Amino acid sequence: MSAKIPVTVLTGYLGAGKTTLLNRILTEDHGKKFAVIVNEFGEAGIDGDLVVGADEEVFEMNNGCICCTVRGDLIRILDGLMKRKGKFDAIIVETTGLADPAPVAQTFFVDQDVGDATKLDAVITVTDAKWLKDRLKDAPEAKNQIAFADVIVLNKVDLVTAEELASVEAAIRAI
Repeated sequence: MSAKIPVTVLTGYLGAGKTTLLNRILTEDHGKKFAVIVNEFGEAGIDGDLVVGADEEVFEMNNGCICCTVRGDLIRILDGLMKRKGKFDAIIVETTGLADPAPVAQTFFVDQDVGDATKLDAVITVTDAKWLKDRLKDAPEAKNQIAFADVIVLNKVDLVTAEELASVEAAIRAI
């Protein structure tokens, strides 16, 4: 049996910097090739338009949030990618800002074929130091994204004072 393909789920609320981080990963000179699945809620795939990278394949699901209504699409896309195994080293799934990462992660354990071919490597949550406290008040998904993360990227720390940063870090630790 061949090695399982690592999958990273990249999550975070709208404007936190997910796509910027994804673009950075795709443009770094690390010699890796990624298959990228981008989920954008709604008709216009703005995030998909921002994703760059000559050697990467981008699959975009526009018919709903990746965490619920498009799980079947996610499984179909992953199954399709397995037919092209060897053309990429890893898969990155960028969720919409509204996504709860738990159901997305569960996909890699509930579908036998997906589970046999892939391994969930990490859930990375990108959060914004300037707006996190507001998002925690008005968007329950933000708390879920932090709670479920293996890695938290605290972005835009240059936009807050040292005291505000300490407060944001404390809020993250409290979750």
